[in-house]
Amino acid sequence: MSRLPDLEAWAIFAKVAETGSFARAANELSLSQATVSKAISRLEARTKTVLFHRTSRRMSLTESGEFALDRATRILDEGEAVEAAIAEHSTSLQGLIRVSAPMSFGIVHLAPMLPEFMATYPDVTLDVQFNDEMVDLIGSRFDLALRISSLESSSLLARRLCPVSVLLVGAPAYFERHGRPEHPRELANHRTLQYSNSCSGENWRFHHARHGEFTQAVRAQLHANNADALMPALLAGRGLALQAEFLVWEELQKGRLEVVMQDWQAEPVALHIVTPPGRRRPARVQALISYLAERMAKQPWAQKNENDSRL
Repeated sequence: MSRLPDLEAWAIFAKVAETGSFARAANELSLSQATVSKAISRLEARTKTVLFHRTSRRMSLTESGEFALDRATRILDEGEAVEAAIAEHSTSLQGLIRVSAPMSFGIVHLAPMLPEFMATYPDVTLDVQFNDEMVDLIGSRFDLALRISSLESSSLLARRLCPVSVLLVGAPAYFERHGRPEHPRELANHRTLQYSNSCSGENWRFHHARHGEFTQAVRAQLHANNADALMPALLAGRGLALQAEFLVWEELQKGRLEVVMQDWQAEPVALHIVTPPGRRRPARVQALISYLAERMAKQPWAQKNENDSRL
């Protein structure tokens, strides 16, 4: 099996040849003289040749050293150039940002926020993928994701933008026909609609300030992997559903939906921006994170904004 070339050592060799001194090369590269000397020794051992003539007064390239110098210099120059280009790219507000977002939230709330960001940063390109499933940020090469959940601990970095209330809602017509449940156990006798990506499934969990936790199994007539798909049946009075407040905010204001069992709180979730591990990220990504955090905090359903950690 062939070994990888010792590119660092060849770059050091080029700098030694340029400066004519191990000491000066070490100083310019911010390395110790011993590190420079070991790099040259490694190359001479690998190539089984001598690269420099060394005397107490001067140092010069051997024939082999002269033969290697041009290519080694290109290695040093290309390495410096790529690092400079990446540094400039990471600090400039241009380039591609790949974003993952939940389908309903992304279309209704994220998408309307993007035109202003695009106008502010015309050299930034956005690739937004809507998906209610938990995508692999690293494997799918996303720069960030919006997630609405109670996040489990992981290597990903998360900024909690705001809490998201999950409400038990129904249409007035439904309550006229079936009454209003006052305790979770009564849901066993009610028609329900189920968001199938919910972590609780058909075991709906609630918390009461005095009575504590209660879990009730329900049987849903309609399952959907997108919460918006439940809305027509919900508005038609075909059942009750646990819905995030941002999905039903306008319908509640208009009286087309109503909240029941307000003393019993469904499992809390929050809106997060999640990024791959590593604190260093391109300036364009940080600009989008800051922009979205500011805009999300102004939403009427997110006035109790809390930032747990800073990205």
